[in-house]
Amino acid sequence: MCHPLKHNAPTPSQSPARPRLRTANGRETIWQELIEIPWRIPHNALPITGRYGSFGGCRREKVSMKFETFKAGSWKQQYQYKSFQPTQMKREWSWDDPRINVLLEKATKALGELNAFSLIVPDVDWFIHMHIIKEANTSSRIEGTRTEIDEAVLEDEEIILPERRDDWREVQNYVQAMNHAIQELQTLPLSMRLLCKTHEIVLSGVRGERKTPGELRRSQNWIGGSSVADAAFVPPHQDELPELLTDLEAFWHNDQIHVPHLVRCALSHYQFETIHPFLDGNGRIGRLLITLYLVSHGLLHKPSLYLSAHLEKHRGAYYDALTRVRESNDIGHWVRFFLKAITETAKSGKQTFHRILKLRQEVDAKIVSLGRRAANGHMLVRFLYQKPHVNVNQVATHLNLSYAAANKLVSAFVELGILEEDTGWQRNRTFVFRKYMQLFADKSDE
Repeated sequence: MCHPLKHNAPTPSQSPARPRLRTANGRETIWQELIEIPWRIPHNALPITGRYGSFGGCRREKVSMKFETFKAGSWKQQYQYKSFQPTQMKREWSWDDPRINVLLEKATKALGELNAFSLIVPDVDWFIHMHIIKEANTSSRIEGTRTEIDEAVLEDEEIILPERRDDWREVQNYVQAMNHAIQELQTLPLSMRLLCKTHEIVLSGVRGERKTPGELRRSQNWIGGSSVADAAFVPPHQDELPELLTDLEAFWHNDQIHVPHLVRCALSHYQFETIHPFLDGNGRIGRLLITLYLVSHGLLHKPSLYLSAHLEKHRGAYYDALTRVRESNDIGHWVRFFLKAITETAKSGKQTFHRILKLRQEVDAKIVSLGRRAANGHMLVRFLYQKPHVNVNQVATHLNLSYAAANKLVSAFVELGILEEDTGWQRNRTFVFRKYMQLFADKSDE
């Protein structure tokens, strides 16, 4: 099964009554959504016997951890090798490093300003689709794909060169997974169950599809080398996953832990990558987790932060910062790296929105010159913001026009410099909204 956190108890729907827990101060609370939301268990809850049986091990004291005295974990002897057992996350965290306070302030400010665009820009969803495509493309590139942004926007596999189709499918899967997860967050909390489903979509029909998509690993994995014997890093043994992932989920949602969300997000990404709960796809899901965490906790209204662009550009420093925690217990270095990445990417995202709005004004001004066709012109450009690579048939279908009328409208867009024909063919021509595409393809501002 995908989810390791189920208890051997009937679901609430099987009984009219829900068990209650008695906290240390004598108050009682309903055991809310036992199966789905284990992090809602009060941290000071005492086991109480009820219709669902006795729940032991509920009481756990909060233990504070300072970055300066943090121990990443220990090596645990397995059969003929050692696996890494990371320190659990669900605790108070503090630090003496004033640099983290300054970086946290800058990152929070930059992220808030980026989020403001999602709240005030009219029809922002037209533009969010391209943000998701960029994040999907760059996150996949970190794992070795070579799809470019102008290929990532294509929806017809037949247009893609045969040798690049596998990479293209991986990017499309990531886009689908992100959209699914964001939709689910409207009604469900962030959880390992959601990440498992996301993982299933990411690996469906692509490289890694034989490595149990959507399921937590049941065997030992490793990073680097040809086996556990010469691996660069060996994550926790599979038997340790339930406890570690339960702790991580609790860390995401426990309101009794007073840790700023951006710091909590940084620690969560490190911990997820260290646990490496899947046989494949851990990097992509771990980076997707960052976006889902920010959205689920209200720091982002829309998935407008393409952090993977920064991580790809600084790939060596990214991996080094994660490794440095495990090898030198330097969690502060990783948090500083993460906060800087948030700040720089959020600033880049703001610049992208400014450029989008400027381009939109320029395009709208050109469309006015179309006279009676201006209304269809505005509908077409709204379509192009979501699908910047089109053919005449797609335009005709979307705008409910005849082929001849759609062809004239597209030709007018070419004359206005809004669209460019990019095949050079007489038939089966396709057109690209290149100025819009370049806003996401340009790496100079990342």
